[in-house]
Amino acid sequence: MTTSRTVLVTGGNRGIGYAIAERMNADGHRVAVTARSGEGPEGSLTVRADMTDAASIDAAFAEIEAQLGAVEVVVANAGITKDTLLLRMTEEEFTSVIDTNLTGTFRVVKRAAKGLLKGRFGRVILISSVVGLYGSPGQINYSSSKAALVGFARSLTRELGARNITANVIAPGFIETDMTAALPEEQQKQYLSNIPANRFGQVAEIAGAASFLAGDDAAYISGAVIPVDGGLGMGH
Repeated sequence: MTTSRTVLVTGGNRGIGYAIAERMNADGHRVAVTARSGEGPEGSLTVRADMTDAASIDAAFAEIEAQLGAVEVVVANAGITKDTLLLRMTEEEFTSVIDTNLTGTFRVVKRAAKGLLKGRFGRVILISSVVGLYGSPGQINYSSSKAALVGFARSLTRELGARNITANVIAPGFIETDMTAALPEEQQKQYLSNIPANRFGQVAEIAGAASFLAGDDAAYISGAVIPVDGGLGMGH
């Protein structure tokens, strides 16, 4: 039985974030999600927040703290893509992805850190991607932002590890979401041929890894990268 905690999932209104929020709910946690639009799963508290705006993140935390108590588990999942090849990529396409995916994570974790230190407990779970260490053409901005989360989690572990606070990274592979369903069949077949498991992952499988990292059994795991990718990124 896992201890009930206050959990925040950023970008919890769809896809992987929604599935993680649903699972945390089922595990008996008090769950809040941030979303720019839409709602989190039933039983969760949805608050509006923009990852590029520290003031809106601060306001979201204040609302969560008032209704559910101090955040103890942070799942930084909100992210965007603006895919294009390096030579066509504008500086804005690069910096806006970094600002949401990496600096947005910094804003959220920094805001949560005071409460984690005060409570002498914390689980920070950063949702990265297999492409962070494997690479992907047309995703220099995205893969840079996702690779950076590994250094973030490991530095955070060295800073806060003695205070019963862990920081880990989940690196999903090719997961079945609305986004991947829209890809041409030919492209999907090409991706599948590189995945040893010979299938795409399910959002519930990412949620299972997050559930484990948030739970009592993962207290001695920190600075780890947990691949959930069917073997796609082995060794990367």
